[in-house]
Amino acid sequence: MILAVVEHESGAPTESSQEMLTLAREVATETDSSLEAVVIGAEGAATTDHLGDHGVGTVHHVDDERLDTYAPEAWAESICQLIETTDPAAVVGPGTDRGQELLAHVGARLDLPMVANCIEVDVDGDQQYELARQRWGGSLVEHAHLDGETKLLTAAAHEFSPRTVDDATDPAVESFEPTLDEEAFRVVVDRIESSDTGGVSLAEARAVVGGGRGVDGADGYDKLERLADHLDGTVGASRAAVNEGWRPHDDQIGQTGTKISPDLYIACGISGAVQHMVGCKGADTTLAINTDPEAAIMQKADYAVVGDLHEIVPELNKMLDETG
Repeated sequence: MILAVVEHESGAPTESSQEMLTLAREVATETDSSLEAVVIGAEGAATTDHLGDHGVGTVHHVDDERLDTYAPEAWAESICQLIETTDPAAVVGPGTDRGQELLAHVGARLDLPMVANCIEVDVDGDQQYELARQRWGGSLVEHAHLDGETKLLTAAAHEFSPRTVDDATDPAVESFEPTLDEEAFRVVVDRIESSDTGGVSLAEARAVVGGGRGVDGADGYDKLERLADHLDGTVGASRAAVNEGWRPHDDQIGQTGTKISPDLYIACGISGAVQHMVGCKGADTTLAINTDPEAAIMQKADYAVVGDLHEIVPELNKMLDETG
C-alpha cells in the first residue's frame, strides 16, 4: 500500500497535494499497490469527496480535535502511529514547507531515510526505488537510491500536473485515533495571517508580471499592475526589488520566495539570477523585457524584447486598452 499525506484547504485537497497524488498513484501502479490517503483534522473529513477522483481507495481520517490546529510534532506522531498500524510500502507527501517538515519528523522518529523534492520515481522488480530529485533549489538534479522498510518521499512543487482517474470511486473512510500526550503540542500554529494585498496568489496565478531592479522604484510597479489586470493575473518581484522595499516579501519570486507555474510570465527589468530562475522555471511561456540583451533571463526566455520597460509596458497597456 502507498500512503499519501494530503494537505487540505476549505474542504478540498490543495493544488500541491493534487500534484503529489499524481506521483503517489504512479508509484502505486509501479508497485502494484493500492493508494490510500491520510487527512488530519476535522476539516479533513470533507476532503474525502475529492480524493476518489485521484484514485484513492481508502482515506484514513486522523480524528483528534487538538489536531485541527497544525502542531508539527503531534501531526508527525499521528502519522508514525498510522504507519505502524497500516505498514505502507511508501509514504508520499507534498513538497511544501509543511509536507517536508512532517516527513522529516517522521523519518527522525522511525529512523527512516527521506528523499525530498522528487521529480521521478522508478521501482524495479525487487521494489528498489531509484529517484531523481531537485537539489540546490532546482538548479541541480540528483539521482539517488532510496532504501528503507518504509520509503518516505515528497513530490517537488509544480513538477507534476494534477490528473484525475477515469474510474473514480467513493473511498472508504476509516477513523484513526492516535495516542498523543500534551508534550506533542509544545509547538502549535496559533494564528494564520493573510496577505493584505488581496487578489490572485502568485502560486496560483495563470499570468504573472514580474518586476526587478529595472522598475526603478515602488511607483514603477503601477504600470505592471495595470498589465497584470489586463491579463487577469498578478504582480511579482525579484529579490532585489523586495530588498529595496519596493514590494512585500509575499510578492517575491524565487528560491527564497514563491515558485510560480503560470501560463505566461512577463519579466520586466529582471536580470535573471539563478535563485530567481528557480522560482519561475515552471512557467509555460516566459517573455523577458530588458535593456541588456546579455541578461541571463533574456537567454532563457521563450521571447525577449530588448528595450526600456518604462516605454514598452505602457505601450502594451495602451494596446490592451484599445482592444478591450
